[in-house]
Amino acid sequence: MVKNSPSAPPVADKLIAAGFHALSDPLRIQILELLREQELCVCELCDRLSVPQPKLSFHLKTLKEAGLVRSRQEGRWIYYSLNLAQFVALEQYLAEYRRFCQILPARPCSDAG
Repeated sequence: MVKNSPSAPPVADKLIAAGFHALSDPLRIQILELLREQELCVCELCDRLSVPQPKLSFHLKTLKEAGLVRSRQEGRWIYYSLNLAQFVALEQYLAEYRRFCQILPARPCSDAG
């Protein structure tokens, strides 16, 4: 993993955290569900979700910063689609817990007094 500085978490760790943060909002989940079907522009997402454009833009920005969606511009329209590679990264992160983590009993605490 690449480190930004000695005290900063690795870049991959930041993306994983941003991904799970982005997934923590019900509206963002709805956006992702719509994008599972096809690439959509902002106006189509606004119509289908019945949300104003500024609110939608805020949530799309969060999803984009987390690497979960990508955008492309065609003329004056911006189209959004899923970035499947980031979903794979989140899935692999969780799979590591399932495969390689064993839960060890706690060590007894010592009474320092």
